[in-house]
Formats: sequence, C-alpha cells, structure tokens
Amino acid sequence: MTTQHVIATYAIETSFPLAQAAEVLAGEQSTGTFVRVERESDDLRARFAAQVESIQEVPLTGSSALPGFIGDPSARRRGILRLRFPLDNFGPSMPNLLAAVAGNLFELKELSAIKLLDLELPSAFADRYAGPGFGVEGTRRLVGRPDGAMIGTIIKPSIGLAPSELAEVVGELAEAGVDFIKDDELQGNGPSAPLAERVRAVMPVLHRYADRTGRMPMYAFNITDDIGMLEANHDLVVSAGGTCVMACINLVGLSGLEFLRRHAEVPIHGHRAMLGAVNRSDQVGIGFGAWQKLARLAGADHLHTNGISNKFYETDEEVLASIAAVRTPLLGLTPTVPVLSSGQWGGLAHATYRAVGSTDLLVLAGGGIHGHPDGAAAGVASMRDAWRSAASGESVDDALDRSEALRRARELFGPVRV
Repeated sequence: MTTQHVIATYAIETSFPLAQAAEVLAGEQSTGTFVRVERESDDLRARFAAQVESIQEVPLTGSSALPGFIGDPSARRRGILRLRFPLDNFGPSMPNLLAAVAGNLFELKELSAIKLLDLELPSAFADRYAGPGFGVEGTRRLVGRPDGAMIGTIIKPSIGLAPSELAEVVGELAEAGVDFIKDDELQGNGPSAPLAERVRAVMPVLHRYADRTGRMPMYAFNITDDIGMLEANHDLVVSAGGTCVMACINLVGLSGLEFLRRHAEVPIHGHRAMLGAVNRSDQVGIGFGAWQKLARLAGADHLHTNGISNKFYETDEEVLASIAAVRTPLLGLTPTVPVLSSGQWGGLAHATYRAVGSTDLLVLAGGGIHGHPDGAAAGVASMRDAWRSAASGESVDDALDRSEALRRARELFGPVRV
C-alpha cells in the first residue's frame, strides 16, 4: 500500500477553536461523520483519516460570515490550515481528489468561511495525467517565434461578425505580424457563425499567408461544447490545417479537458471563463493556485492568468502570483504558457517584464490592438515594439522614442507603466 499523500491548504474562519474546526473538516472529508460509528476503528482511522498538518492563525479579512454557520459571530477567527489526505482514499483521479479536498466541506456549519488555496500532489498524478502536449516550446515552434513575448489578440467584436468579415480581420492581423489569434469565449458554435463556417473562412487566409511567408499565426478556434462534441470539433479544426483549439476549462470540466487532451493533435488554449465564480471571494471557493495545477495536469498548453492593470477584479499582486504559479514546475510536466489578457496594451510591457522576468508568455490585447488609433496593424506593432524594448533592457523613454505606434497608443490608453 502506498504511503503517498495530498496536502491541501485552506483559509478557514470559524467561531470554534481552530484546532476543533480543523478536526471536524478532516473527519468529514475522510473517515468520519457527525458521530463516531462502530466500524471506524483506530486502525482504519490511522490508515485513511485526513490528518491536520498545521494551523496558523491569521487576521480576519473583514468579510461577513457565510450563511448558515453556527457559533458566536464575535468570536470568529481565521487560520491557514494544511490537511494531509492519504492518496489511497481516492487514487490519482482528479474528480475523486476534488470530492475529498473540495466536496461537502464548503457546507460545514462550523466554518464561517473556507477556501481551498493550494494542493501539493504526489508523482502518481503525473503517471496518470499527461499534462500539456506542447506547452511553451511547442507553441513557439508552431507560431515561428523562437524568442521574445508571443503577441496575440482576441477577435473583436467578440460576436456578431459574419465568417467572411472574420476572414478579413484575420488577414489584416496576419499581415501585421501577429503570432496568435483566438475566438472570444462568447463565440462558440452558434447559428450566426458556426464553427465549421469559421474554420472554412479563416484557414484559407492563414494558409495563403503561410505559403507566402513561411510562417502561420496560430488561431485558437473555440471548440467548447458538450464532451461528446469535443472530439469532432477538434477534428474539424485539425483537418483544415488548424494549429490550436480553445476550450473553456470550467465549462467542459477537468474531465472534459483531459478527454480532449488524450485526443488532441494541436495545443489546447485553456480559457478560465467562470473562474471568478469560485475564486473571487476570499470566503469560499477554490483559489487560482490550486485550480491551475489541476488545469495543467488535465492538459492545458496555455492558461489565462489575466495581466496587470486589468479590467477585472484582480490586483497586480494577485495577477503576478498567478503568472508565477503557472511558471512553477509541476511534477515534471511540460511547461504551460501563461496567457496575459484583459485590458492589455503596449504600455504595460515594461512593468510586466520587470515583474515577471521572462518572455515565455502569450500576451493578448483585444482593444489594445483593435482599438489602436491607427488600426490593428499599428496595435500589433505597438505591442511588439514595447515587448522587444522591455526585454532588451531599454527604458520606457527609449521605447517611446523608437516607436511611433507605441506613442500613438499612449495617446489613447494613457500613461505607460514603468
């Protein structure tokens, strides 16, 4: 019998002593229930019960308690809790792992808040799950960008373009030298622009560009659908010569992503749509640190992290922690590409590069490219110029002196971050 374990880290709040609340949680998620039962022997508990590794009390966040908790609200306290779960309880299976570390525990009355922050996983998970098939190196090879930040964009308007109009936009972006283009997560397989028609419209444009230049931008077609449709959607893209598919991880589920990974012949662009529903609150849910490990195990070659100065709720510190998490090695798996998005433009390149220290990134700008005062081609140029300058160690002033496209972007988007 293996002695390996999973370590789960939580932030909890309770009106009970932290140690007591931790024991309630450990028992509920392994061998116990609300009362000791006859066959819950000491030997069984020794082999299968979750064990409290450590508890560290930390200041309360100020959030109100979750509905239904019991205890004195004035006695609430907050702690960082590490629980050790025997691998033999669930095996190297992500669905069954989640039943243990993120199942009914969110409903315990003794807890006025609980959030899964991180997971430490044994090598058995890498033996079962292949992880990314392409990652950083494979993506660079396919887009023909051996170094420097990979510059990409999202089709804008997100929905509403006819396939013929989409083809025109893609042609303009390809001529501008973009590395990567993706469907918006809102563009699935609707009747106004079905996946098959988008593929038929876009791929000839990209092939003509590649025939002339020897380099083809990667287009991530959104194939998100019921699990039974993922294989056919993937094959539709690949049979037309496509080099990437996109799946919204939370919408197809980790098992859906893993199903797609086993079949995929091209990189999987992992979108994090709906992550805010489980990550935004500091009271309840699953943090990005834990979630991204599971997404990478399941096969995401690219994974959205947001970017600094984004239009959503995350702070720069939270975004940078997410980028660092995705770049941290995981069980020997192929490295996943962090995808920076949301409100990105060329004026964020220097600050981002200074904080991250790497160009093994896919930087997506939607409005930052399509909304450039001089058009999308100038938007791509502003992004490329800014990232090249940042990576070379130039100052922001030098970058602005060298790049008219970046200067013009600044006129619309505001001051450059330094």
